[in-house]
Amino acid sequence: MGSGSPVVHRAHLFHIGGAPTLDDARTHLISIPDGALAVGADGTIAFSGPHADLPVECARWPVSDHRGGFILPGFVDTHIHFPQTYATDSYGGGQLLEWLDNCIFPAETRYADPAFAQRAAADFCRRRTAVGTTAAMVFGSAFPAAQDALFTETERVGLRMVSGRGIQTTGQASAAALITDIDTAITRCVDEIDRWHGRDLIDVALVPRFSLSVTPDTFVALGELYDDVRDRGVYFHTHLNENNRPGTGEIAATLGAYDVDSYLDTYDGRFLPGSRVGGSSLLGRRSVLAHAVHCTDAELARMAEAQTSIAHCPTSQLFLGSGTMPWRRTTAAGVTVALGSDIGGGDEWLIPQVAADCFKVHMSEVGDAGVSLHPAELLFAATLAGARALDREDTFGNLDAGKAADFVVVDPQRWEPLARTLEHGIRADDTETATAQTLFALLMGLREPAITEVWVQGSLVTPAPSTSSQL
Repeated sequence: MGSGSPVVHRAHLFHIGGAPTLDDARTHLISIPDGALAVGADGTIAFSGPHADLPVECARWPVSDHRGGFILPGFVDTHIHFPQTYATDSYGGGQLLEWLDNCIFPAETRYADPAFAQRAAADFCRRRTAVGTTAAMVFGSAFPAAQDALFTETERVGLRMVSGRGIQTTGQASAAALITDIDTAITRCVDEIDRWHGRDLIDVALVPRFSLSVTPDTFVALGELYDDVRDRGVYFHTHLNENNRPGTGEIAATLGAYDVDSYLDTYDGRFLPGSRVGGSSLLGRRSVLAHAVHCTDAELARMAEAQTSIAHCPTSQLFLGSGTMPWRRTTAAGVTVALGSDIGGGDEWLIPQVAADCFKVHMSEVGDAGVSLHPAELLFAATLAGARALDREDTFGNLDAGKAADFVVVDPQRWEPLARTLEHGIRADDTETATAQTLFALLMGLREPAITEVWVQGSLVTPAPSTSSQL
């Protein structure tokens, strides 16, 4: 890809440079008020820094002047559901399991209609573009035609995506249309990998909904398949430790169904009673587990050891009453923690607003567990940590020279409350604190209208226009 001609974008640059840990994010925060992002014809960043330092060869390139605005790395959403595009703010009368039964399984069943799925794919890509989500780990549909529509539209629009069909081989009556036998599930996964994995912007994941949606025999088959395709860079994605309602919640149901010591064991090949090994582990560098709200220390240590990442979804955890992932304890274990919208359990598509919920939730943790996250840590979680979780940190996630030009342009004047906050908000006398205050106001106050351009690999993303037709 690439724009076909080089260009210099001029604006206030904000990003986390280099490859720091979360703890070092604030010392790697780069803020350049009069910045230049020079993008070559090949779609990579040729220069990123002060406009005054623009190399001679780049100084001759055309300039796209965004001064008064900001350029940020494209946002990375590490957990979002395509077949829940229209399911945000669904009232289910309970927590996770009731919500799935009453709202989500019926909503996802509608994607059996190819025309409906095509419309949803266009809307999904349009919403992603509008909120500046340039890369996403997407929980896919159970229906092959719907997945093909998602892959096709995502590739046509020019967004980055990892996705895989939602795998279910068991479940309640409300999920009947989503359930297949094991052989069909594996055959469809293999076909999806063969046709879609490893394309320019598209990769495939194995995606069982969660342990309660499959069986031990399914885990055996998934482990065998993953052994065959892991070296091709295929991903693994699912849910972990989301709801801990005593006796009747997701975790209790999983431990009871499998008779295992921990929920994570079921994904680690230890899904037989007593956590005995029954197949191959699905953990690894390209495995991303959503939520991880109620992990034990042993589970966190195992994820860190396996280089498995967490998609942290604070917005949906509030919506579904799932509790609060303990930030200090989780990140101290050495696990990469990135942000996920969890549309439609989450009802906020915009990752900076998910970051805002992240700040509020963890500020409110009890006692010494509470933490006031630095704005650089929030930006890290929304961008570079997501690229790291997807094992693509060498390609995107910040504005370093040599990376793909994945970025968003923000014009505060397109959203008056943001513009006024940035213009008139209190700022400290010292530059470091004032910079953090500006970034914090930008992230917390950003809304969709202020995102004016979205670029992936040096190409402007232009989704299909919205239509008013009803299906």
